Formats: sequence, C-alpha cells, structure tokens
Amino acid sequence: MKTLIRNGHVVTATDDYHADILIVDGVIEQIGKTLLVEADREIDAAGLLVMPGGIDAHTHFDMPFGGTTSSDDFLTGTRAAAFGGTTTIVDFAIQQRGHSVQEAFETWLGKAEGKATIDYGFHMILSEATSATLHDMQGMVDQGVTSFKMFTAYPGVFMVDDGGIFKALQRASDIGGLIAMHAENGSVIDVLVEQALAQGHTAPKYHALTRPPEAEAEATHRGIVLASLANAPLYIVHLSSYHALDEVVQARDRGQLVFAETCPQYLFLSYDNYEEPGFDGAKYVMSPPLRPKEHQAKLWKGLGTNDLQVVSTDHCPFCMKEQKALGRDSFAKIPNGAPGVETRMSLVYDGGVAQQRLSLNRFVEITATAPAKLFGMFPKKGTIAVGSDGDIVLFDPNGSTYWSTKTAHMRVDYNPYEGRTTVGSVRMVLSRGEVIVDGETFCGRDGRGQFLKRSSFKNP
Repeated sequence: MKTLIRNGHVVTATDDYHADILIVDGVIEQIGKTLLVEADREIDAAGLLVMPGGIDAHTHFDMPFGGTTSSDDFLTGTRAAAFGGTTTIVDFAIQQRGHSVQEAFETWLGKAEGKATIDYGFHMILSEATSATLHDMQGMVDQGVTSFKMFTAYPGVFMVDDGGIFKALQRASDIGGLIAMHAENGSVIDVLVEQALAQGHTAPKYHALTRPPEAEAEATHRGIVLASLANAPLYIVHLSSYHALDEVVQARDRGQLVFAETCPQYLFLSYDNYEEPGFDGAKYVMSPPLRPKEHQAKLWKGLGTNDLQVVSTDHCPFCMKEQKALGRDSFAKIPNGAPGVETRMSLVYDGGVAQQRLSLNRFVEITATAPAKLFGMFPKKGTIAVGSDGDIVLFDPNGSTYWSTKTAHMRVDYNPYEGRTTVGSVRMVLSRGEVIVDGETFCGRDGRGQFLKRSSFKNP
C-alpha cells in the first residue's frame, strides 16, 4: 500500500519545510519536493500542517480504581485519541500486591488486543518492591516494557517506602529502565483527609485542600534525592505545581537526569473549578489536584524552557452519574481522574502556539518527539523521517474546534472543557500510513493497533 501526501507544510521538532511524503507499507519511504511517483492514495495537504502523530505517554484505559473502572477501554479510548491527533499511547499495567509483573503485563495485553485502534505500549506499575518483583523487572525490559511507575501516595494500595523505591531505582539503572514517579506525600495527605472529614468537610474541593502543593514538592524532592543516590534517571509524572517544578529545575541545573511531564488540566483549569455549584467540582477530582491559577504561567514557562519535557494527559475518566457520584457523601470516595486524551493536542496548540508561548517545533517536541525519545520509541515514532512509521496528523491552523460532551468521542458524560473553542482543527490522521480519521469519520479498524516493544532508556 502506497500513500502519497502532497503539498504539505511539514513540521517536526527540528524542521519546518514544504514537501511531499511517500509512505509504503506503513513506513515513510521518500520525502521530497514534487515526488514523481504513483500511489494507491494521494492526499492533498495544501494549507495544512503535516506533523508527527501525537504520543500520549500517560493514559489509564480500563483501569480498576476506587471500586469502579475507568469508563474508556482500549477501544473507545484509542478511538478518541485518534480523533484528537494522537497515534500512540503508553498505558499503565498494574502489578497488584502478591501478584507478578508478568501476570500484570499479560492482563493488560488482553485488555488491549482486539480493541486498540492505534499503537500502544505499557509502563509497569510496581505496587511493591519485593526481591521477586525487582528480579522480574529484567523480564519486562526484555519484552519491551522499559519504564516502571512507583508511588509515594496511596498508602496500602500503591505506595512503596523509600527503601523500596531506592532499590527499584538501582535496579532500573542497571537494566536500562526508567522509573516514573507519582510524587505526593501520601502519609501526610491521609492525615489531612482524616482531619478534614472529622470536621465535616466532605465537598469535592477538599480533595484539593488536603493535597497541598507542598506535599507534591516534598515527594518530588525526595524522589530526586533517591534517584541521585541510585545514579538513576527519574521521570516525574503529572507535575501540577510550581513548587514541584522548582525541585525539578534545581536538579536539572545540577546536571541530574530528571525529566517531568505536565498535563493540559494544569495548564487550563484551576482550583476555581472545584468551587463550581453543587457536586460539579467532582468532575475535576484528580491527583495531584488542580492548583490556583498562578501556577499556570510557571508551568507554561517550564515547557518553553525545557524544564518540563512532555505534555501527557493522565486520561482516566469516570462518569459523573454512575461513578463520581460514589463520593457524594465524602470527597475521599470520589474516583480520581478526568478525561483528556482527545483534547490534548488541540488545547496545547491553542494555548501554546496560538498564544505564542511555544513555537511549532516545540509543540511537536512536547506532544510527540520527547515522549518517543524518553520511552524508547524514537525514531520509529515521534518524527517524520525516512524509515519512521507513517504516523501523521494533518492539522488546519486556520480552523477551529468546539469542545463539548456531545461532539467528543471519549466515553464519559462530561467534558472538562465544555464550551471552549480552540484554534486549529485535526483534519486527517494516519497511523502507519493508514487513514484512520478523516474529518468526523473514523476509518480505522478495531484491534489494528500494535503493541510496541520499546527499547531501553537512553538520555535524549
């Protein structure tokens, strides 16, 4: 199968030029001016940006949490991702206490196979650091799962003590793995939650008030120190506050291999959303929580200066009626998470490029290239180059997108960005040369997505 994209304005993390692109059997074979070749399908990209397909390195499809399961599975979640211009996701398999990492890997493969419409990889959540779990990390790396998530939050469920985290960091350093850390001081947060409930504070806003930014900064600092002692790289997930960002900046200024992502919700939403009438604040219950608006400018600056390297989503949706409602009598029972896999690319383009906070090249870097490099997918994914997969988004910079529950494709009964119009629109999406989204039409096939065997960590 040959697909030829003509007349495109090609943008990568480093390049900006006009050219034609020939994709043969899913792989980019030629790039050049006015290619004189025949193809099975020609696509005229005149007036459109031709960019690498987005990579969302932080999703939670079909994930059990808080007595329920995230409402998007690998079918609906990857389809929504595709409509938003994302062609690759990295989800989280969960090693449950007393169970092996191999069992978790096979369970999550089973969730994705036959459903995923775009390519996917996995991080492995380590809920304990036993001798068996640490030993089996090598087997995961051998099978292409080269990153491991650990928590300093959720005592009794996911939280691992400092000694266990330190051992996992040492092990990851030895085998070419990368530890991704959820950094909040879970022990302190649990005390604050208990005290708030004892005082009768049950409304959704107390989720944020009991998870202060200082608790995120302390855990971020602690993780950075442990990584330094272990001589290991570290990746901080869903960084939400300038307090935590300051810790990352100081470590990077010292030359330490510390990387961090933020998410659109921390760039566009704020604590004010928790003050919405009635129970509506539950829509925004996620961990870490939304911060006051003054954090946003510093996070944008961090993206512009490469103190933050990636924008992912932490997509973990729960419907208001059947799921978030579990916490009507207590904010501590509200399932943590919100939708975002479909809105990410458009939001970041709107707030970054259209507002002149980010260049086009930097936009591509933080939404595609950097996650591809950090998580062992580059140059197969994350760029437009001969030999790379034909994962491409045709984006109209002069278009616009209106966001609503009625128009989005995520399987959830609300949209955090309801009523927002963003500059630019996704016109067409190709995954390995196959058109899977054409305007409002989904052209892909359920289960066509392939598992990505990722390579070991290399300093990008």
